[in-house]
Amino acid sequence: MPHFVIDCSEHIIKLKTPETIMQKVYDTAQSTGLFAPEDIKVRINPFQYYNTGNTKDDFIHVFANIMQGRNTEQKSNLSKQIVTELKSMFSQVPIISINIRDFEKATYCNRNMI
Repeated sequence: MPHFVIDCSEHIIKLKTPETIMQKVYDTAQSTGLFAPEDIKVRINPFQYYNTGNTKDDFIHVFANIMQGRNTEQKSNLSKQIVTELKSMFSQVPIISINIRDFEKATYCNRNMI
């Protein structure tokens, strides 16, 4: 925990490698001090087929799933830092966004907990 899932138009991974993009999100999340480095997980899903407001504009959207317990200011700072870094990396991309969802500790389970 946390999981950062990057959805993007396929063209994005032609501008920068998937590894470079994922590392930027990882490094930015780690820099906040909110997570243990070994807990941060990042994945990327490039889409060939999509519709962004009835256009084919490139896009990047990060779904951040984190364990509950961080306050609104911490989550807002995390969001802003990730979008800032991605905007710097992809200044020509018109749609860059993130949303953060909290996992409930009481309902989260993984294989090590069984």
